[in-house]
Amino acid sequence: MTARCFGDGDPLYEAYHDTEWGLPVRGETELLERFCLEAFQSGLAWITILRKREAFRSAFAGFDPEAVARFDEDDVARLMADAGIVRNRAKIDAAIGNARAVVGLWEADRTLTELVWSHAPAQRVRSPRAVTFADVPASTPEAVALAKALKAVGFRFVGPTTAYAAMQACGLVDDHLATCPTVTGEPGVGLKRGLSEAP
Repeated sequence: MTARCFGDGDPLYEAYHDTEWGLPVRGETELLERFCLEAFQSGLAWITILRKREAFRSAFAGFDPEAVARFDEDDVARLMADAGIVRNRAKIDAAIGNARAVVGLWEADRTLTELVWSHAPAQRVRSPRAVTFADVPASTPEAVALAKALKAVGFRFVGPTTAYAAMQACGLVDDHLATCPTVTGEPGVGLKRGLSEAP
């Protein structure tokens, strides 16, 4: 089987590649989680975050925006003492601030889902597909605009590169490489996703 574009050799990473990355994600809790985890990943390998994902969910009340928005200094102290997550005060503060920003959106009759997906590019799959990740940009004009819009409503730790990584993870774009079995439909990967899209 042709190698995945990433994740081969680690069952957790393979499952993330096969069943999540590049598939559309909507929902306030789901998107808050993805953007917070992308922020925690900054400077670290993504597999590190994946291995701690369940601990993050437990520590951050399942990333329920209302619950996390109510976190106080006692919660911050609890999180800083939690060896199961990434104990970075700035990133923890940002996650709490991001949850409060989501609640602020609701109070203004807006949603995080609407804000994020309003920045989806017209073309979800670049044509032709990239052959290596060296051909995939670290950011795009849409990611720059999304980062700016998120910061405007109170999000932190969400620059253009982080925004684009989240766009990839949440399926606003599909950057699977042209040779990836998710794209080519080789047994074992693409079928798990139910994809039949041609490169």
